[in-house]
Amino acid sequence: MDRRRYVQSIGTVGVAATAGCLGAIPGVGDSRTVLDPPEIDLSAADHPSYGDDLPSVSLPDPLLGEEISTEQFEGERAILMTFIYTNCPNGMCPALTLRLRRAQAVAAEKGYGDESAFLATTFDPERDTADVLEDYADRQGVDVDAGNWHFLRPESYEAGTELIEENFGLVIEKVDSDDYETLEYAFPHYNLILLANRDGVVERAYPNGATVDVDRVVEDFETVVTA
Repeated sequence: MDRRRYVQSIGTVGVAATAGCLGAIPGVGDSRTVLDPPEIDLSAADHPSYGDDLPSVSLPDPLLGEEISTEQFEGERAILMTFIYTNCPNGMCPALTLRLRRAQAVAAEKGYGDESAFLATTFDPERDTADVLEDYADRQGVDVDAGNWHFLRPESYEAGTELIEENFGLVIEKVDSDDYETLEYAFPHYNLILLANRDGVVERAYPNGATVDVDRVVEDFETVVTA
């Protein structure tokens, strides 16, 4: 049974196309998490939130030429995950990448890089080829050789949007880019960052991930990794 149908089956109603929140059930979430519940309850959001299982997805990492699954990190690494595209015209995707990159840098400095995983999923596979992603990593200061950073790239736009909506509750839609002369199309999108512990349980969802305080993300991640 997928996550959305499960939530519907336990009576979570009134939220259209929601993935719900398993942590909203009394007794679920608290014993599986390191961080205390967040100040704002996001359990009614479409995306995973505090106490939920991080969705199990598998996507190619074009820089490594390997398939990467969220499940492969369970028991070994905490995860910071976000969703981007390299042609993002308004600075939001570089801002999302920055927060993962800063957490990666601190993890290297403090010696817990091998207990960390950073997953940046593109929803623009037509333009975000391996070469483009490698160049983007270089421009953003990402260490792709650290062994803990993975760009994930769906096989097609259609496959990517379906996977992201079904598993993460995010609707990605390609639109004509009339406002930007250099782009044929763009993607208005939700700026989500997810933090999951090594047991694959979501500790934090940052729906304003592009603007949330960088130090807050880094400190939350360090707390979860080193717990």
